Amino acid sequence: MTWLSDPFSFEFVQRALLGGMFVAVLCAVAGTWVVVRGMAFLGEALAHGMLPGVALATVLGLPVLLGAAVSAIAMSLGIGALQRRAKLSYDTSIGLLFVGMLALGVIVISHAGSFATDATAILFGDILAIGSADLVVLAVATGLGVAAAVVAHRSLVALAIDERVARVLGLGPRIAQTVLVGLVTLAVVASYQAVGSLLVVGLLVAPAVAARQWTARIASTMVVAAVIGSASVAVGLVVSWHAATAAGATIAATAIAAAGISWALRAAMDAGRRRTASSLSLRLPA
Repeated sequence: MTWLSDPFSFEFVQRALLGGMFVAVLCAVAGTWVVVRGMAFLGEALAHGMLPGVALATVLGLPVLLGAAVSAIAMSLGIGALQRRAKLSYDTSIGLLFVGMLALGVIVISHAGSFATDATAILFGDILAIGSADLVVLAVATGLGVAAAVVAHRSLVALAIDERVARVLGLGPRIAQTVLVGLVTLAVVASYQAVGSLLVVGLLVAPAVAARQWTARIASTMVVAAVIGSASVAVGLVVSWHAATAAGATIAATAIAAAGISWALRAAMDAGRRRTASSLSLRLPA
């Protein structure tokens, strides 16, 4: 079994595992609400919307997480402004800013001299480059995300059921929506270094989708999603080490595979129960 433990004998892989687990927990909390509310498109848009900030920070030699945060926050505010002032629908606002920010990011990268290298790092991440300072940032981001989800839990549940009911009960649906968008933004920005902007939605959505096959309550879904996400990070690192594949992409692919396997197992179990119930009904005397 040394092939399982060999990769983790190196400190940089240990840091990648710990950082990836922080990301998995944060993505599980935010991703559960993304799945419940059907907001995967927002996560995808934010992942690409932070591209201009990341690209500009890379060109100027600034911290990439700072650039990612500024760009993602700007896009979140832009979505709200387009909804309120331009009277555009939520999806239309996201779509416009998604394409605009992505195009701006590509323009910034292409203007730099190292387009291919910078684009690869930005799109696919580099989880093996996580350092001690990055771990502190990820730990703080995860703590803030979990705390925000706990404090706003009732409002988020009410918002998921019916916005009008939440308003009548005085649970502040607008504040809850802002917290939710902020939570998704935090998860996307924090996950950037681990899997990059192109693959971040896989880690955000796939573990929650897998968990929802086995859970009914929001809290339990978050816990199971965190376990599945953490396992995906560990398995992805081991596979990428031995197969010499990109670590971030392998982790994202592992998470998506977990969602597919979970769905298949659930479907098989439900089909088995239906066959058993049908056979029992046929055996019962009329």
